[in-house]
Amino acid sequence: MVASTEFGTLAPTPDEFRDLGYRAVDIIADYFASIDDLPVFPGKAQTAIEAVFEEPLPETGQDPATILEEWPNRVLPNATHVGSPRYFGYVMGSGTAMGVLADALAASINMNTGGWKPAPAATEIERQTVEWIAEMIGYPTDCGGQFTSGGTMANLTAILTGLRAKAGYDTKHRGLRAADHQFTIYMSDHEGHSSIYRVAEILGLGSDAVRLVPSHDDFTMDVDALVELLDEDVSNGDTPLCVVAQVGSVNVGAIDPLDEIATVCAERDIWFHADGACGAVGAILPEKRPQYAGLERADSVTLDPHKWLYIPYECGCVLVRDQSLLADAFEMQASYLEGTMRTPYEGFDYYEVGPQMSRGFRALKVWMSLKHYGVEGYRTLLSQNVRCTEHLDARVRDAADFVALHEPNLYLYSFQYAPPDLQTLVTDTPQAREAVNTYLDELNQRIADEIQLTGTAFVMTTSIHGRTVLRFSICSHRTTTDDIDLTFETLRDIGEQVDSTLRQKLDLNV
Repeated sequence: MVASTEFGTLAPTPDEFRDLGYRAVDIIADYFASIDDLPVFPGKAQTAIEAVFEEPLPETGQDPATILEEWPNRVLPNATHVGSPRYFGYVMGSGTAMGVLADALAASINMNTGGWKPAPAATEIERQTVEWIAEMIGYPTDCGGQFTSGGTMANLTAILTGLRAKAGYDTKHRGLRAADHQFTIYMSDHEGHSSIYRVAEILGLGSDAVRLVPSHDDFTMDVDALVELLDEDVSNGDTPLCVVAQVGSVNVGAIDPLDEIATVCAERDIWFHADGACGAVGAILPEKRPQYAGLERADSVTLDPHKWLYIPYECGCVLVRDQSLLADAFEMQASYLEGTMRTPYEGFDYYEVGPQMSRGFRALKVWMSLKHYGVEGYRTLLSQNVRCTEHLDARVRDAADFVALHEPNLYLYSFQYAPPDLQTLVTDTPQAREAVNTYLDELNQRIADEIQLTGTAFVMTTSIHGRTVLRFSICSHRTTTDDIDLTFETLRDIGEQVDSTLRQKLDLNV
């Protein structure tokens, strides 16, 4: 075919692109080589970073090689290095090397995995990888599922599927306006995830539909309390729709009693959803597997490969035991998406089993990373994270100026800095408790804010029983116990410094 001289792509030539690619890989390789030593957080105000990128809309094209240098010169110095071994904020995986390459390859072919025809290879890779994920965690491999943007969209997909399966009428066409009652969702009162509220709001159920079930001292759901709450709601005319069990909760790594919850849901025909965004993949660890008994009974399970499988953002996953229910929930018709006659050259369309029509090739980075590490490699990396968490717990319990709040499980751990004299004061003078607790709330928040600005580590706070505490998410494949020790000692040094200046604000009034 003769190319028209009247048209052009403005793209680099293959040789020019190859040179750009070599430079990009060099930049990435140098970054990985230096990531242990980089300040984890840039420590700059929003206005300062905004100013770095303030520029007019380009009217004419710029040199690609010059544009590429913007990355090391402007972007990296103003980035939070989530892949650092001392990034302990949120729950964010560290990014596999194969995942980086996979994202570049996926972008190069630019398949839309919403349908089979625009993405035959991508569709079949996703189907295979979903099956692998299910097999890894002990879930039925004939389930349905797909990769999503993250845990919120995965939970939305699962619970919407549950709504359409359990509502008792056609909510897909008639909507919730046809209901004469309130559908309700249940999760644990302390460790239930905030995304469930968002899901309830998006589905039109309203956040008031979420019922909080009392928890045991170990932060797991009290199933007896669940049964009482279900009975109470039914007597009030509500319709229990879904129970959400935590499978590795966001603050303490708690795993709810899955088998017991599954039995309650089965007896009452309630959708049982296991929110394993943070911790479901821990089922591959033999020493942790007993905690996951009953996971295979869940109607749906969510997990985030971009958390504890270290996959680059973004990548969540939803599994539904009966894949036909996904089709019932999301099947759609549009003439432009399919021909009028079936042919051998078509297959499974993901837009028929999920909320997105346009979808990126997320599965490739999971597929390639699983092939690279294998399940045994992932067991090694996950075990390292667990050992780091147990090491941190040991440091906390051995220290007079820190307080342990729970037993370590998986890789999420919360604890508090509390000067020994204040701990003694609360014990000896109970009426001082409220003032001391308020002071410790501020002290721990200041510690987290200060350590971020040092660049040594990134630590955030959370709330445990209404108190502000320090929280670690140790889900980097690069983290060692040396990183834990360095961060722990830095927290102590900052705690002593902040306490010495802040203590004058403490008004005991006792």
